[in-house]
This record gives sequence, C-alpha cells and structure tokens, in this order.
Amino acid sequence: MKEVLAKIKPTTKEQQQLKAGITLFLKKLNARLKGAYAILGGSGAKDTWLSGSYDVDIFVLFEYHQFASRTSELSDLLQLTLKKCFSKIRRLHGSRDYFQLKYKNLNVEVIPILKITTAEHAKNITDVSPLHSVWVNQHTKKLKDDIRLAKQFLKAHNLYGAESHIRGFSGYVIEILIAYYGSLEKLLRASQSWSVKEIIDAAKHYPTNDVLFQLNKSKTQSPLIVIDPVDKNRNAAAALSDDAFFRFKKLAREYLKKPDSSFFVKKKIDLAQLRKETKLNIVYVTLAPFSGKEDVVGTKLLKVFTFLQQRLKPFVLKKSGWEWDIMYFLVEKKELPKEEVVKGPPLGLKEHVKNFRKKHKHAFEENGRLMARIPVKYPQLQAYVTRLVKEKYVQRYVRKVKGVRVL
Repeated sequence: MKEVLAKIKPTTKEQQQLKAGITLFLKKLNARLKGAYAILGGSGAKDTWLSGSYDVDIFVLFEYHQFASRTSELSDLLQLTLKKCFSKIRRLHGSRDYFQLKYKNLNVEVIPILKITTAEHAKNITDVSPLHSVWVNQHTKKLKDDIRLAKQFLKAHNLYGAESHIRGFSGYVIEILIAYYGSLEKLLRASQSWSVKEIIDAAKHYPTNDVLFQLNKSKTQSPLIVIDPVDKNRNAAAALSDDAFFRFKKLAREYLKKPDSSFFVKKKIDLAQLRKETKLNIVYVTLAPFSGKEDVVGTKLLKVFTFLQQRLKPFVLKKSGWEWDIMYFLVEKKELPKEEVVKGPPLGLKEHVKNFRKKHKHAFEENGRLMARIPVKYPQLQAYVTRLVKEKYVQRYVRKVKGVRVL
C-alpha cells in the first residue's frame, strides 16, 4: 500500500501549486460576483484527489433568499460574470448548466448552485454538493489515504465514475463506503458478503431493512443502495450497474487472495501484448471520437463497442474490451461457413409460406416449417469487420474509424 500511495498521493509541491492556482482563480472570480461567492468543491475540498489530476470543481453559491425563485436563471447569470473574467469558457448541459475552462494548468468546472444548509432546501441536485464535502471531511479525517487507494483501485479497472458509459462508483460513493467501513481492506472484505440490494446507511437515516419500503422504487434499482448521508431521499449509488457491482466483488476477492500493487495499475490496451497473451484471432479497431462532453462522447463510444460485440458473436467472441478510442475483440473463428440456414414461417401460415418461397426458390421443409440456405456475404473475418465498421450505426457515433486490424 505504501508503494502505491507514494505514486498516487500528491506531493507537498503539487499541493502548493494546486492551492496557489485555485486561490488566484477564486480571487479573480469572486471580485466580479454579486449576490454570490465561489468556493472549492469536489475532491479538492475533501483532500481526496490523486496526484497528476488537475481537474477542479468550483461551486458558485447564490444567496438563497435572493435567488431561490430564480433558480433557472443561475447559469445565465454566472455565464455573464465568467465572460468578464476569462477569455474562453464552454457551457455544458446538465441538471443545471455548468461551465468548463482552462486556467493556468487547471481544468476547471464552474457549477452554479443555491447556498443551502440542509438538503430539503435544494432546488436542484447540485445544490447539495457542498454539504457532501462537509460530511466527508467530518467523517474521514484519518482516512484520506484509504480513499485515494480505493479510487485508484477502481480507476485501474474502469470502475471509477458514475457516468453512463462507466456506471461505476462515484468519488462520493467511495468516500461514503470508506467512512462506513473504516479502510479499503475492510471495504474489500465486506464486499464479499454483499448481496444484491445491499444497503449502506452510514448516517442511520432508516430503521434496519426499512430502506426499500421508504425510498422511491426508481431509486432502488441499483445492486448497491448507498443512502446519501446528507439527503436521506437519495441513493448515491443509483448509477451503479450490475456488471460493475459483480466485477468489483470479483476483483476484491482476487486482491484479498493475493494482494499486489499491480491491482492499482491501469493496464493500457496494447496490441503487441494481446498477441503475446492469446492464440485467438484479434480484431483491433481504432477510432476518432467526436469532441464534446465526456459523458456524451463516452456513451456514443459504448454504443459502438456494444454493437461490434453483438455483431461479432457468429465468430465466437471470447473476450473484448475498450479504452476510449481503442477497442479489441478476441474471437475463435477466422471464417464462417459459406452458407447459413434461415428459418421461415410454419407451414400453416399459407400467405407467409407463399412469400417465403418467392424469396427463396430452394426453400425446404423441416420440423413443420420452411427453411432456406442462403450465402453468407462476408464469411472471412477481415472482410466482415471491414464492412461492419462502415455501417451507418457505427458512422453515426464516431467521427472516423481510423483503422481495423485482424490478426
């Protein structure tokens, strides 16, 4: 763990540089704001950020008594101020629109929210965010390093983030879990006894086993239910998928069986390494994604990956993976039969039988229905994949298919 921490924990110099940049940013922005003020949020405010990460969340808190009835205007008001302070800003759509910009070496997101003291006063989900920071800091004073280790563990296996193309564990969920269990190792051990619909209620908002009856059903669809300590009506892990839940349990089991620092290292998709590790046929696709909001772009890429997965099943797909602009698929077959048999209608459906025979002159009967043999257009894997990536579905979601290799 010490070896891993040495790599992922920000150095004193890094912390000083980040603090200096944020201080200057806040000073510049706060000088222009009226009826509102900006503060640091996210992992920066909680001191749970990882070395090399210069993504900074800034929350602009608008006074409640003045702006509670004007919540739909907050993004527009903030945009006017940001334009006076910074040359290039980008507005992104969210539950309430927010902004991205570069400042010195920082990637800054600026989010307009109402200043509230309790979740009940929130007009938008983002209004509660500063309360998250307060709770985390109160309950994880000696657990910051465990939180960092947990984040890196999940990050290394593409399980970190609640975005729709990941559907994993958000930073806040990780912080709650570490606060609840007391360390990464205790979390990993506890996960082995998790059942589907496991309930984590760190603030003890509900009587035992009463959560599923109290919460709205739409908020209890995830396999892990983590009650937000500052908002009892919210499941902080609502975005978590079944796949991510079970992959985490499996990884935890493997790590506990044989702890090793390699579990904290993200393995990049490497074609040369794939060739060394497998005797299967490799389909290796490189893409040029569209530009835009990461979550939106990631969702488009996931659609392409899922599409290719499904369409490669005839070649007996054994394993696949993707990392943004690179996708790979390991398949058993390099060639399909030159013909395939398609099912037609049952013999009793006279009109359908007639139409099927018109389309397939050499149709034959089998088990009470018509069948036909048709030629396979692209029986060779290389030709099949080359054609596949040209389909409209793929072209709709990526700017360009840069390359396809079949090995």
